[in-house]
Amino acid sequence: MASNSLIVGLTGGIASGKSMAAERLGELGANVIDTDVIAREIVEPGRPALGEIAEEFGDRVIGDDGTLDRPAMRRIIFSDDDARKRLEAILHPRIRDTALALAAEGRGAYQLLVVPLLTESSLKSSVDRVIVVDCDENDQVRRLIERDGESEGGARRILAAQASREQRLAIADHVIDNSGSLEDTLAQVDALHDVLLRTAAEHR
Repeated sequence: MASNSLIVGLTGGIASGKSMAAERLGELGANVIDTDVIAREIVEPGRPALGEIAEEFGDRVIGDDGTLDRPAMRRIIFSDDDARKRLEAILHPRIRDTALALAAEGRGAYQLLVVPLLTESSLKSSVDRVIVVDCDENDQVRRLIERDGESEGGARRILAAQASREQRLAIADHVIDNSGSLEDTLAQVDALHDVLLRTAAEHR
């Protein structure tokens, strides 16, 4: 059991490079717990959360196959702050409980919770250290356009719906600057892993 393991939260704005950093840390020995994966699992057909979402938002967010229509849901929450909060009230307690249960059971050098919205999440109080993957907002916009086919206006609305870059950096214990080359970013991740190993050893 790893109930006394160091719990590290990893966050960053959308398209900042969180997944790349988390994958690398996992390769190096961290136990990676991705709250986006948990969020997808808890809204699978037949799960209580999907039923609550259907009750709250109607059939417009349920696809013909009975699964959550993610693009429709995303359009709603990124244009309506109240709708986003209502969705979070359904999902966040379940995500938090599942993530912490996995961390308590996890092996690995330390427990890495990947939480895109950590700044706004109640999980923030449950982590021992916070990593922020940071880059310029214009880089995020460019990546969203290239990766997801977003318009520039749509990409900027997504950024505006999240915590600001300044708010994320304010909670950071460690910052990975992902504004340069992949090699440079990976070198930062590798060096940070060594720091976290020492911190984890002291934490036990």
